[in-house]
Amino acid sequence: MLNDLFLSLSENYSFLNVFSYITFRTGIAIFTSLLFVLYFGKPFISYLKSSPYFDQPIRYDGPISHIVKKKGTPTFGGILIIIAIIVSTFLWSDIENIFVLISIFSVLSFALIGFFDDFLKIKRKDSKGINAYLKLLFQIIFSVMIFYLISISINADQRYLLSIPFYKNLIFDIGYFYLPFAIIVIVGSSNAVNLTDGLDGLATVPVILVTLTFILITYLVGNAIFSDYLKLINIKNISEVCIVLGATVGACLGFLWYNAPPAKIFMGDTGSLALGGLLGTVSLITKHEIALFIAGGLFVLEALSVIIQVFSFKFFGR
Repeated sequence: MLNDLFLSLSENYSFLNVFSYITFRTGIAIFTSLLFVLYFGKPFISYLKSSPYFDQPIRYDGPISHIVKKKGTPTFGGILIIIAIIVSTFLWSDIENIFVLISIFSVLSFALIGFFDDFLKIKRKDSKGINAYLKLLFQIIFSVMIFYLISISINADQRYLLSIPFYKNLIFDIGYFYLPFAIIVIVGSSNAVNLTDGLDGLATVPVILVTLTFILITYLVGNAIFSDYLKLINIKNISEVCIVLGATVGACLGFLWYNAPPAKIFMGDTGSLALGGLLGTVSLITKHEIALFIAGGLFVLEALSVIIQVFSFKFFGR
């Protein structure tokens, strides 16, 4: 919105041409969402704490000290992150860009799943939310929708391509195997971030680092000159997604101010599922799915760690 206004005025005020640069608007998007979360974070947390309905349900498969620290801390912090992302994106991106819309759709759709999961946990006053199979079903449905939207938005000869990082021109067309692969990427990414945040609340910093990585990847892939020089798949019109990713970095940085120990709020499944879904979606848009597994290796390791911890506690009691 503001981006369009400033660009329309740039004919008379040449210094406003700076808003035509993706890099500048990405920086502004980071700054905007950061300030948004910092400004509204305190009253938002105060509202949640004043209500008896937003306490974080505690999982008791962990150390006592961990449980005591988490008890009484409100959840639903993901709502603040998502609003900040949308506001900043709306202000500084080309909101008619199809890849921006797909990215926002992925955030909102997975946030919706997370919201109902958090809501049921609070309503039932335990750590069990949506039935696991039902949750997975909705994740798959939204992933298929995202895959379809991406497929009709890029060149037909690029739809099923899979690139291998660090190797020039090592690109495979995996045909119809790409659909199940895309589902695994999006659902896996969403759940990996969710698991990372679930027991330890450590998802925010890794999300920031992976998102910064994909800002660079998105910029390079969307630039015809750089992508040709680096032998990357050039996807037209995806550079605007950098704004969405920049807004995500800023929102997470702002949230970290309130989430750092001792945490005043948790993002909940609303935030973690949405952020993971966004990263998976952007990896599909940029055709850098394998890069997501590498950059997000911590999520994979943390997810495995969480699974092992839960298994050990349930079967061995420690």
